[in-house]
Amino acid sequence: MSEQTNRSALVTGASRGIGAAIAERLAADGWDLTISARGREALEAKAAELRELGAGRVEVVPADMTDTDAVTALGAAHGEAFGRCDALVINAGMGSKGAVAEMPVKRFDRLYQVNVRAPYILLQSVLPTLRSTAAGHGAAKVIAVASITGVYPEPELSAYGATKAALISLCETFNLEESEDGVSATTIAPGYVATDMTDWLKDRIPKEEMITAAVVAVVAHSVTQLSRYAVLPNVVLTRPGTNLHRA
Repeated sequence: MSEQTNRSALVTGASRGIGAAIAERLAADGWDLTISARGREALEAKAAELRELGAGRVEVVPADMTDTDAVTALGAAHGEAFGRCDALVINAGMGSKGAVAEMPVKRFDRLYQVNVRAPYILLQSVLPTLRSTAAGHGAAKVIAVASITGVYPEPELSAYGATKAALISLCETFNLEESEDGVSATTIAPGYVATDMTDWLKDRIPKEEMITAAVVAVVAHSVTQLSRYAVLPNVVLTRPGTNLHRA
């Protein structure tokens, strides 16, 4: 397809939570969007909402982040649909808690597969489109949702934190290789966000005292406004209190 003039983004994990909030923020600015998650029904419902908010075209591409071919095809589908990618939002991920002494390695492997391996494959798939977009329009941004546990350790989140630390490192090295050509990555590392993934904390931390998905979306949207000469490697969002280096 010939290149479009409207800004476009590919957002993973977009049917709910942080991914949905970021997609909504971009839709309100009139962006074209490809949204992805595992379930088509939820994606189609979200696509309808995004169009109502003001999005241009919205493409729905279901993909399982554990399926290499599906992740690769997702990146290709966005490029074919829009001919450009101004922002790749890597948000799909999974969480799991457990002490080092007890965490099954099989569960760790799945965390790594979804939180690190899939983003790596997606970066490779979308990079040619990101490069061509930056060459023609000045900048293309990768925004990866990490976690504060990838920066500061948290008890029983060793495996999860390790995958998010790896994601942050991946994006930092990506910047060394690509930022001079106008393609740069920002990781957002929030503390506890009020989504389904933090339901297990509801008896300890009230939802109203957590960071909201909308706040994370504000940061993500701000990154898309930066020029090719402004690289923001990592943003840590923490909650108020006496120990700011905790989720």
